[in-house]
Amino acid sequence: MSDTGEEWQVARRRKGAGRKSKTLQGPPKSTCKQLLAAGSSDLSKAPESADSDGPTEKLERSGDGRHCPQLDCVCYGLGSFSSSVSSRYQLAMLLLLLDAGQIPLKDCSVYDPAFTSGESNVLRELGMTVITENEEGKRLATKPTLFYVMHCGKALYNNLLWKNWNTQYLPLVLIIGNSFNGMKDRFVQEFKRDYGYITQAVSVCEERHLPCPSQMIDVFSDTAVITFPSNSLSRLPQSTWADPPEPQYQHCPDLEIIQRETQS
Repeated sequence: MSDTGEEWQVARRRKGAGRKSKTLQGPPKSTCKQLLAAGSSDLSKAPESADSDGPTEKLERSGDGRHCPQLDCVCYGLGSFSSSVSSRYQLAMLLLLLDAGQIPLKDCSVYDPAFTSGESNVLRELGMTVITENEEGKRLATKPTLFYVMHCGKALYNNLLWKNWNTQYLPLVLIIGNSFNGMKDRFVQEFKRDYGYITQAVSVCEERHLPCPSQMIDVFSDTAVITFPSNSLSRLPQSTWADPPEPQYQHCPDLEIIQRETQS
């Protein structure tokens, strides 16, 4: 589909076409299940306090009494999948993750300022919820939520952490996106000044890296499953959690995200 708003059409394969072509194979469904299982194992841990009435108690119990998280999903920065091969693979991965995690499509909210009207319509036809406002990644997780944010700007990750910078909400966040440790290693000088929430999160989060086939480096390189176990958050001093200031990015000329006030 072009970006001119034309209708999507079913492409029919010509007789014999495609027999000699080689196609990249996406991650199998079993890999997606492993990714979700790795992250959900932290989300499903019972709260340390038996009388806790925080958001962690929103976890539903399975038949054997264990806490079993029912995930919502938010996808930011998917890109223009009508024109980008990488975006199409990332969309395919998202659909596999939703299927593997038994997350209803209606419980998956997606946003990218690059979406054309046609792309938004396709996502709605799939059953997803298309976010109409640029949230800049500032969404509060009031229940266990998978944030699928592949190759997004550092400010978006930082904003997401700021919005959930609380010992009750942060453990509900499961991120599949770029490794925080990888970001920190590549941007040492600017990182602590401009991306303070990622800087602090590095010391308390758990990362599980996604193996990436060589032919898909451009699509899934440096991807990790990131969680925030409750018992790890105690490593930070209590003052860390008091009235966290909203990020401003005054020293970032190249912010890598489109902000609300700069959108046309």
